[in-house]
Amino acid sequence: MGDDDRLRQLVIEDLHRARHGYGLADDFTGEGSEISPACGDTVTVRVGPTGFSWQGNGCTVSMAAASALGATPVADFELLIEPYLASVFPGGEPVAGDLAAFAGIGRFPLRARCATLAWRAARTALASAS
Repeated sequence: MGDDDRLRQLVIEDLHRARHGYGLADDFTGEGSEISPACGDTVTVRVGPTGFSWQGNGCTVSMAAASALGATPVADFELLIEPYLASVFPGGEPVAGDLAAFAGIGRFPLRARCATLAWRAARTALASAS
């Protein structure tokens, strides 16, 4: 494993442990849920006045990506969602900050689904926000 891969792995492990935004907020305006039928990972995301909150169960990658979402201000989400989703797949441009740790992880197809699960649920949550 190269130094870059090891650094990415450490960032993902740190995000997994940090669990930013974990625990579904009671005060919310929209909610979205996703499940990966291939591996069984699940996540529910709520958006509210204090940002994104989430609850789920899954692998380190999916829970770390949910934690990264929980640390993302709602105002920045629309600017980040498409570049982030594209960055997960080979050939995509990495995004800045901790999200760069997920760049190219889609070379393993199940990992792409894991890395995007919470972000897709957040898009649904925002679309359902009242």
